Amino acid sequence: MDVERTPVRRRFLPGIAMLTALVAGATACTGSGGIGGAGDQKNGGSTAAPAQPGKYRSLPQPCKAVDGKRLRAMLPATDSLTTEQREQLYAGTAEPSYDADRHVGCRWNAQTPEATLLLSVTFERVVSYDRAAASDDDKARQVYVRRLTDAHLPFPGPTTSPSPGTSTGTGTGTGAPASPAPGAPESPQAPQSAPASSPSSSPSPTASPELGSRVLEGLGSEGFLEDKLGAAGATAAQARTVRIVFRTSNVIVTVEYSVQPSGPGKVPPAAETQDKARQLAEALAERFNE
Repeated sequence: MDVERTPVRRRFLPGIAMLTALVAGATACTGSGGIGGAGDQKNGGSTAAPAQPGKYRSLPQPCKAVDGKRLRAMLPATDSLTTEQREQLYAGTAEPSYDADRHVGCRWNAQTPEATLLLSVTFERVVSYDRAAASDDDKARQVYVRRLTDAHLPFPGPTTSPSPGTSTGTGTGTGAPASPAPGAPESPQAPQSAPASSPSSSPSPTASPELGSRVLEGLGSEGFLEDKLGAAGATAAQARTVRIVFRTSNVIVTVEYSVQPSGPGKVPPAAETQDKARQLAEALAERFNE
C-alpha cells in the first residue's frame, strides 16, 4: 500500500504548485500596473474639474436689508400716520418665495399729499446645474445680460466698429435698438449716447440728457439703470420709474423706485429719483461685500 501511494503524491503535487503559480501571475497582471487596473484609470483621459460654487450660498432678508434712515428718505410718512402704521410701512411686505436661498423680495409703498411712492428690492441667487460647462458666476452674467438687452442697453463685451454711414442710434423705452450682425455684440459707444438724443427715451423736458437709461460703472460686478416715464393722463400725472439692476458674483440685485405726483402736469425730477435709487443700490452692493 505504501509503495502505491508514493507515486500518487509525486504525480499531483507539481500540478497544484503550477495552479498556484498561475493564480498568482493573474493577480499580478490585474494589479496597479496591469491592463484595466486602477493604474490605467489614472493614466487615462483626464476630465476638467468643475467650477467652484458661487461666492454666495444664501441671501439676506430683503425687508431688513434697507436701513430705516434710507427708507424714511425715499418713503416719507405723513404726520397723520400712527406709530403702528409707520412701523408697518417701513417693515415692508415680503414677496412670496418658494426658496429663500434662491429668490426673495420686499415691497414698500407710501402715500403723501404730494405723491404716491413705491419701492421694491429683489435678490436672486443664480446656480449653475452643470458647473463643468459654466460656473455660477457665468450663469448669473447670462441672466444679467438678458436683462440688459431687454432694457435696450449695450452689451458689455468686445465691440465692433460700425460701417461708415450705418445708423447706430437707438432709444430706450419704446424704441428698439438696431440689430447687430448675427453673433456680433452691439457697440456700446453709440447706444450709450443715444438715450440723450432719443425723444422716446426722454419725453420729459426736465430730464437731462446724461440722466437717461445707461450702464453704470463701479456698481457690483456690473450694473445698469433704466429710467422710464409713464403715459400722462387727463387726471393722472406721469409716474417716473427708476430700475437699477446689478450683479455681484452669482447674485442679481434689482432696485425699483417709482414716484407719481398727485396732481396732473407734474413730472418727477430725474436727478432726484435716480439719485435715491442709486444710493440704495450702492448701499446694497456694499452689504454684499461685507
